[in-house]
Amino acid sequence: MTQEKVPYFISLADAPKLTQMMGLETIILTGLHGEKMMMVLNATMPGHTVPLHSHPHEQIGMVYAGKATLRIGNEERIVQKGYFYCIPANVPHSDTCIGDEPFVMLDIFYSVREDFIEKLKQSSDVQGQGEE
Repeated sequence: MTQEKVPYFISLADAPKLTQMMGLETIILTGLHGEKMMMVLNATMPGHTVPLHSHPHEQIGMVYAGKATLRIGNEERIVQKGYFYCIPANVPHSDTCIGDEPFVMLDIFYSVREDFIEKLKQSSDVQGQGEE
């Protein structure tokens, strides 16, 4: 299997999008071409919560837009554009969007979220059915 060349410049308009669950949309910016890290924009829509969860990936990032209550471990803060955070592997975390605009996190994961890639493949398979 030949690896694709890693794009040096990323087009937001061309990046693949996923709906992870009702109220959570993800745009995958890197991690699909053999990189060791993945960068995504995760947007929690107004009135929605991403439930408490954890994963084996390290997650660091910054709030790209909006405002939310962000819980990491047993700490909870109201965060907004420009705030930075670090979520170690396996530490439970959640967020609840506050206000009228989406809460957008620019997340960097180590290692690549293979579960995101699998969801993307599944959504592409579903979208491709019936189109010929």
